[in-house]
Amino acid sequence: MTDLDKTDLDRTAHVAAADGTTATADGEGLDARLVVERGDFRLDVSLAVAPGEVVALLGPNGAGKTTALRALAGLVPLTGGRLRLDGTDLDRTPPESRPVGVVFQDYLLFPHLTALDNVAFGPRCHGATKAAARAQAARWLDRMGLAAHAGAKPRRLSGGQAQRVAVARALATHPRLLLLDEPLAALDARTRLEVRAQLRRHLAEFEAVAVLVTHDPLDAMVLADRLVVIEDGHVVQEGTPGHIARHPRTDYIAHLIGLNLYRGQADGHTVRLDGGPAITTTEDLTGPVFVTFPPTAVTLYRERPSGTSARNLWHCEVAGLETHGDQIRADLTGELPLAAGLTTVAAAELGLHPGAEVWAAVKAAQTHAYPA
Repeated sequence: MTDLDKTDLDRTAHVAAADGTTATADGEGLDARLVVERGDFRLDVSLAVAPGEVVALLGPNGAGKTTALRALAGLVPLTGGRLRLDGTDLDRTPPESRPVGVVFQDYLLFPHLTALDNVAFGPRCHGATKAAARAQAARWLDRMGLAAHAGAKPRRLSGGQAQRVAVARALATHPRLLLLDEPLAALDARTRLEVRAQLRRHLAEFEAVAVLVTHDPLDAMVLADRLVVIEDGHVVQEGTPGHIARHPRTDYIAHLIGLNLYRGQADGHTVRLDGGPAITTTEDLTGPVFVTFPPTAVTLYRERPSGTSARNLWHCEVAGLETHGDQIRADLTGELPLAAGLTTVAAAELGLHPGAEVWAAVKAAQTHAYPA
């Protein structure tokens, strides 16, 4: 799916500014089943989000994350399903009348308006006087630490400042549903770290429902209370960030968080992989299981080791090498396809190169098995 188009600016600006209902202590939150059919693609995703909860939608390109976000905003019509917010059916409610705020990937601030007037746009659209709207906008900018930039137009703002103006604009009308489409994607690494921390604080104070779409696992882990992973238009796993990081169930999730993942049949401490060798684990299980271990748990040797205590040892070949931060990631094929992480010095000492034969060892204590 594609990102939200700039051609939606006029319409989505009204969505971002839609007036919200009064929050109640017993608000019902979001109850949705989003069914959207487009050609050969079908999205069928159920979401239940409580007031005060932040849910992140994760998934590969084309999984349907942005389509789900647009459906929640009313920019894509539902083919089927339901969409209820605080007990009110929104299926037939036009976008501009939904109590929804949206923060877009590239912010979509009005270039001809100051930061103050960008934030005041929402209240003005819903009947506030110019003075009242600007006073409310000023309070939000002050809350975001941008009081000194109220008179600046978007081209004079840094990426982090523009992102905070976009958040203020989305929150200024007290929406009951806040949608964030890759809100940190346009920021450089240094700014992203600072703005991520600020955004987490604002989301923690938000009393209604927040749904975040992101490709970045760190953004999802830091900002969200719960992750919903979508692949091919369907939910494949959901849970807290800690649970998903510890129990990935698809190759996409395992790759996202940096783990080797396998599926097989457990018989005690031995897991016979589907179409592969066996892995010895510390867990004593029976039946279908997943097994994971991080690339850093893999020790490589150029010759078959004789003194290693590792119960897991496989003959492999280096298929590729790439830099991952301060480490080298070696992709291996052979008895067991896997990723190994090692220092630059270790890679040089081993003389690794594509085509090199190696032995890969993993201690049972560094594996983790759990029911499939």
